[in-house]
Amino acid sequence: MTLSVMFLVLVAALLHASWNAFVKAGNDKLLSLALMHACSGALGLCLLPFFPLPDPASWPYLALSAALHWGYYVFLISGYRYGDLGVVYPLARGSAPLMIAVTGALIAGERFPPLAMAGLALASLGIVSLSFENGLPARRTFKPILFAIGTALWITAYTLTDGLGVREAGSELSYILWLFVLEAVTFCPFAIAMRRRTWRNYYLDHWRGLWLSGLVAALAYGLVIYVMSTHPMAWVSALRETSVVIAVLIGAFFLKEQHLLFRITAAVVVVVGITLMSASM
Repeated sequence: MTLSVMFLVLVAALLHASWNAFVKAGNDKLLSLALMHACSGALGLCLLPFFPLPDPASWPYLALSAALHWGYYVFLISGYRYGDLGVVYPLARGSAPLMIAVTGALIAGERFPPLAMAGLALASLGIVSLSFENGLPARRTFKPILFAIGTALWITAYTLTDGLGVREAGSELSYILWLFVLEAVTFCPFAIAMRRRTWRNYYLDHWRGLWLSGLVAALAYGLVIYVMSTHPMAWVSALRETSVVIAVLIGAFFLKEQHLLFRITAAVVVVVGITLMSASM
């Protein structure tokens, strides 16, 4: 793996953490997510005339991915409604790479050497551990954990779909743009119908953040899809999820949050895991 590819995925990781924080901080998480993706879709629509249509072989993947993202959004919103970002985000994102590795081997034939799988497991363990820095969950906190695991399943499904679909598209950027447009035209009208009395005022009050986060979200996942067109999906997913570690370290060092030693230890585990994966592939 070249340093330039790793840099692209790490940039995507930082961007991904940013838009998740925006959604979590919003007063209405459904509208934040839907209007953010409406902005992403509008940006994609403006660029579509400059790119060819994706190859027809990729169209079923585009349709399936747009549908799978619905499930992802529902579980993500529910997880953030019932649980803290620091619990839901690491568990959902840290579980996904292992799921992608297993299903990717079965569906796409992407098999890793034993050392790479050990590295992947270490990286996932380090990320997931951040959800439990305050100890094991009490019974009342099981609901956000269940939603986080469900979110990881949806992440696995749409990541595999897009990883396979972009390889059939002929034009990676065309596939990416069409996906953003399809997500916007399917998910946003549903959210507006659910919030038909409040969405206009919500947009007017938050339009700067919505457009900024829409651009950030588009760049974050667009970079991931682009890299997955030529690289193993589980490796890309694991590297992207380092965004979780970066976010909690920023919280510890700059926001003076607790558990600094725990977070540094988790970060070291993740770095060792990513290093093992990259060195053995």
